[in-house]
Amino acid sequence: MKAIFLRELRAYFKGPLGFVFIGASCLFSGLYFYAYNLYAGSTSFSSLFSTMFSVVLFLIPVLTMRLLSEERRQRTDQLLMTAPVSSLEISLGKYLSALCVYVLATASTLLDALVFSAIARVNWVLVAGNYTGLLLLGAALIAICMFLSSLTESQLIAAVSGFCVSLMVILTDALAPLVDSPAVQTVLGWINFSTRYTPFTYGVFALENAVFFLSIAALFVYLTVARLERRRWS
Repeated sequence: MKAIFLRELRAYFKGPLGFVFIGASCLFSGLYFYAYNLYAGSTSFSSLFSTMFSVVLFLIPVLTMRLLSEERRQRTDQLLMTAPVSSLEISLGKYLSALCVYVLATASTLLDALVFSAIARVNWVLVAGNYTGLLLLGAALIAICMFLSSLTESQLIAAVSGFCVSLMVILTDALAPLVDSPAVQTVLGWINFSTRYTPFTYGVFALENAVFFLSIAALFVYLTVARLERRRWS
C-alpha cells in the first residue's frame, strides 16, 4: 500500500493537477478570508468555512478524476491486478494519496487563522472544529468520487459524475423543505451533507455527524474494493 500511496502522491506533483488543486483551494480560501474576516473586521471563521463547503464540492471531482480511470485508459490497471497487492491496498493507497493532497490544500485555512491571530484574538478551538468538519467532508467526497472514477476509463466522465454528485448534495439541502412526505423528509435530512457539516462551522463537534462522514467514506472505499475485485476475477 505504501508503494501505491507514494506513486500516486508523486503523480499529483509530476503534473499540474496537484499544484492547480492546492492553488485553487488557497485562492478561494484567501478571497473569502479577506471578504469575511479582514475586510469585514470579523474574528469569526464560520462564514469562511461555510463557503468552503461549496468550494470543496466542486474541486474534489477534479482531484479524484484520474485515480482509477487513468489506469484503465492506459491499461496499467492489469499490472496492478496482477501485482502482489490486494484490492484493498490499491484502493487505500490511492484514497490516502488524494486525501493527503486535500489536507495540504485545505491547510491554507489554518494559515489564514494564523495570520489573523497577529492582529486579533482567534478562538483556536472553534477553528479546530471548523477544520475537522472540512476534513471529514473531504474524506467522504473523495471516497465517493474515487468509486466513480473506478467505473469508467474517461477522466472527463469521472469528473462530470463527481460534479453531478456535488449538485445532488446541494439539491438535497434545497429540496428537503419542499417535500410533503415526512418519511422522505427524514431520509433527505439524514443524508444531507450540509446539515451534517454546518454544526462544525459553529464549533459544535457532534459525534453522529463525524460518524456519518466516516461511514460514507468507508462505504465507498469498500465499493471501490468490490469493483476492483470484480474486475480482477472477470
